[in-house]
Amino acid sequence: MGRLQGRVAVITGAGDGIGEAIARRFALEGAKVIVAEINESRGRIVTDELAAAYGGNAAFIRTDVRRKGDNVAMINTAVDIFGSVDILVNNAWSGGKLSRVELKTDALIDHGLAIGFRGPLWAMQAAFPHMKAKGWGRIINMCSLNGVNAHMGSLEYNTAKEALRAATRTAAREWAATGVVCNVICPAAKSASFRHVMAEHPELVASADAANPMGRIGDSYDDISPVALFLASEDCRYLTGNTLFVDGGSHINGSSWAPDLTDEP
Repeated sequence: MGRLQGRVAVITGAGDGIGEAIARRFALEGAKVIVAEINESRGRIVTDELAAAYGGNAAFIRTDVRRKGDNVAMINTAVDIFGSVDILVNNAWSGGKLSRVELKTDALIDHGLAIGFRGPLWAMQAAFPHMKAKGWGRIINMCSLNGVNAHMGSLEYNTAKEALRAATRTAAREWAATGVVCNVICPAAKSASFRHVMAEHPELVASADAANPMGRIGDSYDDISPVALFLASEDCRYLTGNTLFVDGGSHINGSSWAPDLTDEP
């Protein structure tokens, strides 16, 4: 019996990086997993692999978390296929651009808030009635040290993630008596978003590991997914409204992050 045996987990951005790692860890521990992913090819690959390895307890739904209807649909899909939703992991992110505050466009800001704040909030709102009815629920929102430390160049990302942290804490307070707990992970891992930034700014690759107190950026499966497993499990029954920095100690004194930002829009 796994630690999540019989639980139903919805994970956004589960086709790659941290989301995929969490999906694999949860499935290993007995969860029935909804792979909510905008990249249909990646989403179906991960779902098929989970189903083959863990007896068919996985389903894919193409999800653009910027759309309210897609967030509602992924929760309804979990209920229709597996009978409930017990765990929600809001992980999806894509896009953004490293540029100065004064050069950020309305479109970039709107994109950041849609994918990083409004989407997760819509998913939480859709999942909550089902969790409340059972008297049990786990909401895990993936945020970022970028927002906590106000890293340069990523205003839209920083703002969305800090808004989501505030929403998580507020929901944790309001929902505490219902059995639904809400927590945040701020990870440092070589996720899909991390790889994208490093590909565009190769000059930052060497300094990323060096700036981490443990000397390395974490692994999504080995370092991040076990903490998500704890937050999704029965062991997390008395922990809510917290931010766990799963970052090799980067948050202790703040990590140095000073990309060479262009003055061009």
